[in-house]
Amino acid sequence: MATKVHMEALSPTMEEGRLVKWSKHEGDPVKSGDTLAEVETDKAVMELVARADGQLLKVMVPEGTTVPVGNVVAWIGKPGEKVDGTGSQESGAGAPKPAPNPAAAAPRPAATAPAAPVAVPADATRVKASPLARRIAKEAGVDLKLVQGSGPGGRVIKRDVEGGATQARAAAPAPGSKLPAPSGAPYEDVPLTQIRKTIAKRLLASIGPIPHFFLTTEIDMERAAEAREALNKQLGDEGGKISFNEIIIKAVALALVQHRACNAWFQEDHIRYWNEVHIGMAVAIEDGLITPVIRNADMKSLREIGAESRELAGRARNRRLKPEEYTGATFSVSNLGMFDIDQFTAVINPPEAGIVAIGSIVAKAVPDGDRVVVRRRLRLTMSCDHRVIDGATGAVFLKTLKQMLENPLAMLL
Repeated sequence: MATKVHMEALSPTMEEGRLVKWSKHEGDPVKSGDTLAEVETDKAVMELVARADGQLLKVMVPEGTTVPVGNVVAWIGKPGEKVDGTGSQESGAGAPKPAPNPAAAAPRPAATAPAAPVAVPADATRVKASPLARRIAKEAGVDLKLVQGSGPGGRVIKRDVEGGATQARAAAPAPGSKLPAPSGAPYEDVPLTQIRKTIAKRLLASIGPIPHFFLTTEIDMERAAEAREALNKQLGDEGGKISFNEIIIKAVALALVQHRACNAWFQEDHIRYWNEVHIGMAVAIEDGLITPVIRNADMKSLREIGAESRELAGRARNRRLKPEEYTGATFSVSNLGMFDIDQFTAVINPPEAGIVAIGSIVAKAVPDGDRVVVRRRLRLTMSCDHRVIDGATGAVFLKTLKQMLENPLAMLL
């Protein structure tokens, strides 16, 4: 008896999916667990896998179509078995049984290589390159096969990869900049992507019901900058330099340990105060925003946070995150400092009760006794859910965070 292939819930919040590409075609043999298609969910591109053995008898949804969860997208059965195009079977006793509960099926991230033009291919290890060059290439997303080596025997070395990374960054479009070229028409209608639909729904669920209030403070980052420079000098050419983002994530995580009232979720009839600290890190992608999660950030070193954040951000931009990698944050950090934004307010990601918005670090003239000195300063704004966090509670948390960033040794206490 033929088996229906349903559009499965491949992420916890998925309501519909866009069928990007069929990996199998009508008439192809299929085994349970085989990848049938790639599906764009509200968060990533995932695999839709077969739940039965047989032959792909009929494809009912063309590529590019958006389908609600639970709808039938194809049939699997014995060769020659007849099915129609409405989800019912033409022959055999009775209607086919439904596929296993889609929500209970374990989602698997797509195994195909990202389509980004600078992604490192699986066979990049065949290129003659130094270990340091390989590591830098992996972090920067540079294809070693496209890099001209200047080392002995054409070996790719550090300076070659750094040049390729600079060119790749210069050629890459800014997040959200991929729009159709002007056609001469007065306007262009671009269908919403799955992630943009989800962002719209989440914003309505956040801005409307959640009573936001905002707290802003200015932080002297001079000591943090000096500590960062000293750490990176000590790391030398090992790669994986420490950024301000890692320092801020670590400080936020440690401050939350001291202020559990801010490390909380608002639930329908209770508040959940977390004993673990999982930081959501906002990452801009081509058509929206996603927040990969640094789990137990308070217990990780700056190098560990840096390596994990780079890995997660890279896979987020390639739409290859697993659901468990972008869900479960207890608090979030959004950083627009690299875009020369001095200050902004971020929208809370429910059920979390708070998020901090990080602006750029700017050299400013500030009074120091009877003289004026130039110091590197940072403006930081915390958005609070007033149902969970009161003004004084948020202010005390920010005071601790400020003390840690202004005196990095305080993180060791």
